[in-house]
Amino acid sequence: MFMNVMGEERSRPVVTIADGADAVALFAPVFAGLAHEELHVALLDREMRLIKRTKIPGSGHSVDVPLRALVAEALALDARGLVIAHNHPGGDATPSQAGKAVTRRLAEIVAPLEIRLIDHLIFAGDQCASFRAMGLL
Repeated sequence: MFMNVMGEERSRPVVTIADGADAVALFAPVFAGLAHEELHVALLDREMRLIKRTKIPGSGHSVDVPLRALVAEALALDARGLVIAHNHPGGDATPSQAGKAVTRRLAEIVAPLEIRLIDHLIFAGDQCASFRAMGLL
């Protein structure tokens, strides 16, 4: 529940990530025109409804993915799905070797915990690359 400007309680709108297009729609506005790199994570429940979205700021042109903190938060919220997304301000949505490695590692860590890494999206200008669509997940 949240309060609107009139002080009335309202339910938050339910956001469901049913497919890749839903994930892109969730994150695209966040990265539009962003000049520095950021990582955002969507934590989803059993029905793939958004529980929480978290931002992990980068240091200019890179972001360290805090795997332990990410997994701890997912477990604390009983998340069953994760979508991670970040941007490449330089305009090239090609995944780096480091990005591929950390994504593989995260998928390996969460799988036995019954949490599915649904996708890793990279936004660069008007491009969006999906690790799932590229066969990297």
